[in-house]
Amino acid sequence: MLTIYKHYDGPLYIVPAKTFYDPGKIRQLKLETTLNPNYFAAHLPLYPVLIRAVREIIGVIGGIKELAYLKSMIGVNLLATIGLVLFFYYLLKKFKLTKNPLMLASVFLFLPRFLVVRSVGAPESLFILLILLSLYFFEKEKFWLAGLFGGLSAMTKTPGILLFAGYGLVFLERWLKEKKVSWHWLGILLIPLGLLGVFGLYGKQYGDFFAYFHSGDNIHLVFPFSVFNFQKPWVGTAWLEDIIFYYFIYGLTIIYLKNIKYRSFFYFGLVFFTATLFLQHRDISRYSLALWPLALIAFEKFFTSKKFLIIFIILLPAIFLYAWNFLLYNVMPISDWSAFL
Repeated sequence: MLTIYKHYDGPLYIVPAKTFYDPGKIRQLKLETTLNPNYFAAHLPLYPVLIRAVREIIGVIGGIKELAYLKSMIGVNLLATIGLVLFFYYLLKKFKLTKNPLMLASVFLFLPRFLVVRSVGAPESLFILLILLSLYFFEKEKFWLAGLFGGLSAMTKTPGILLFAGYGLVFLERWLKEKKVSWHWLGILLIPLGLLGVFGLYGKQYGDFFAYFHSGDNIHLVFPFSVFNFQKPWVGTAWLEDIIFYYFIYGLTIIYLKNIKYRSFFYFGLVFFTATLFLQHRDISRYSLALWPLALIAFEKFFTSKKFLIIFIILLPAIFLYAWNFLLYNVMPISDWSAFL
């Protein structure tokens, strides 16, 4: 479990959970790293707030104090993953997106990179859950709820703001076809307001409204296909051919979703995929995870076919070996755990 606990970037989310971005309190933790307190502005607050909340619950009700923050870090992610797969199953059935929702929801859990991310301290499951909730309510024309969950997604990871752009394109398409607008559309303004709320928190704690942008080298959007530069610090290797396959599958996803009646699925996917092309980071597989459920929807006949099931079962041990190998490799060098307890 110590290996699970120290997987990047899990423990780094505990720091704002304990200090709520107070630079003085961050320094008092005496972290082994030389990271500036402003660095933690890159770790948005919703996941840390939930870690803190669950820590208080298990501490008071469960009487569990040992490793409470670390257990909460994992617990929140596991709960979010359970909620995510259950809601994805519900979404598939409600919108009749496949004849085999159980199979598709099961495959959803085993994208190799997602298998790792859902097993450690990470906000991705929570982020994707909030995005799917937002998309669901948008298609039900409950725009204020769509904006609320979209705003929460933007408080989890900054790419949540891309929902706002995707919804804007849906409204533009509707206006061009119908020449009508609705004041209910204003609900999506909650999405940028959620991110502005985060920046407001940073302004209070750091004295810098734009602390996120000053937190270090964490803005990876450069130019199309900029990932193919081994000299950049967040790339660091020329072994990048797998990224081409991610671009292929998610690019084809957008093409297949072009005529789907749920327009927000297409437009959000289009905006998110376009942004992914600009990323200069080796871990494209993690940064593009929000596109994975859309890919399953686009290719549901393939992912629920007997042919896929056969090769899936054959490769399942390889998926677990990949995850095991990656978990052992991508860990923080922690010798003193006191700052995270």
